Amino acid sequence: MLIDYQTKTVSERYHLMAQTIIPRPIAWIVTRDEEGIINVAPFSYFMALSSEPPTLIVSIGHKPDGTPKDTLQNIRNTKKCTICLVDEAHLEPMHFSSKPLDHEVSEAEFFDIALEEKLEGFPPIVRDVPAAFFCTLHTEVDLQGSKTIPLVLRIEQEYLDDRCVTTEKGHLKIDFKPVARISREYALLGKKITPPQIPS
Repeated sequence: MLIDYQTKTVSERYHLMAQTIIPRPIAWIVTRDEEGIINVAPFSYFMALSSEPPTLIVSIGHKPDGTPKDTLQNIRNTKKCTICLVDEAHLEPMHFSSKPLDHEVSEAEFFDIALEEKLEGFPPIVRDVPAAFFCTLHTEVDLQGSKTIPLVLRIEQEYLDDRCVTTEKGHLKIDFKPVARISREYALLGKKITPPQIPS
């Protein structure tokens, strides 16, 4: 079967991509507006981009009325955000926080999501997440014809829960059970597989 994307609607393309490019990590993005209101929202069009400069990329859409989502507007205004990785313990509040709320209503308060200040000058993390990135806006990508805006975010610092970190052969080893997105559903990573030895 060959599928010509030029013949598909945006919604059809999304569902094809979302079921094929899997699993997708979830970025639980915390931002603060200029009045101090905290926004907490999940995004699954999210991925590591480069280690030099250390960058991530996330695509953020618009509200049904065409205005930018609060996360996008807040990052544009403040140039900062905190990206929390989601584990199984946070799956339910993460899912609930995808509900659209009025701008002046914080998901943290509405869904009783506990926050914790970790790095001065950046939005807080969600309490007890395994890892988080403190990021600044690097580049906003003008993707011609797109209703989503890809943002390249520069990693300034990373937070790791000490419970997820061990040292192995002089290197940090990070181990936690992240929640991923597969189409409209969520998944936990299954069995880890050690790669075979490459023949010399």
